[in-house]
Amino acid sequence: MDMRSLHLAGAPPSGSNADVSVLFDINGVADSTPPWFDRGAAFLGEYGLIGMLGVLLVVCWWRARRRTGAVPVVTALLWGPLAAALALLANMPIRAIVERPRPFREHEGLEVLLPGTTGYSFVSDHTSVAMALAVGIFMASRRYGLAALALALLEALSRVYLGVHYPSDVVGGIALGTSVALLLAPAATAGLMPLVRRAPEWLVGDPEAADADREREPATGPGAVPAPRTEPLERGGGGRDGDELAA
Repeated sequence: MDMRSLHLAGAPPSGSNADVSVLFDINGVADSTPPWFDRGAAFLGEYGLIGMLGVLLVVCWWRARRRTGAVPVVTALLWGPLAAALALLANMPIRAIVERPRPFREHEGLEVLLPGTTGYSFVSDHTSVAMALAVGIFMASRRYGLAALALALLEALSRVYLGVHYPSDVVGGIALGTSVALLLAPAATAGLMPLVRRAPEWLVGDPEAADADREREPATGPGAVPAPRTEPLERGGGGRDGDELAA
């Protein structure tokens, strides 16, 4: 069935609500796009972009474990998915309290590109998860982190384009995912880092890397959020690739 059949006849309300106006501006682009583009956007917005973030996280981990000083990097990457799960849990009471209906249930004239979407609209789960993952990756690697943040923002935009969220829903998701990932990071990394140090070699590299981390640990202790490195790390073979991984 063509997703265009889900178009609800009508016109957007006239300038009474900036949130609704921006929603119609972004979603209205779907009026002039081909069906194949909308199907691709629906897949990316529902599964693809978060999947890309997962792949980026794995690639970052795979490269980091081959280098000296991998423990803080792996800790930050491990914190990303945990922060995403906590953001989902935090959003459950928010949705139950706000009880905001999906925009297509309140406003006619939207192109609804994700049929069967249920549940309340505020806050966007997809955006919260994407931002928490992106922050975790950024804590580990500035270069990979910037790419992850771009994917997370694209996820937020896609949810509005698909007609399943208001702009304020995804702004709330950005704030929630970022807040959980950053505010809880000191305590989380303090608890996770000793576990990562005792992890198998395939997870964090050789034991000498863990010893190097312990010697280089800042005076503030393991609870500090890993900061992006300012100098490139060496490849396993001794070369440099310019990748900035967290110390």
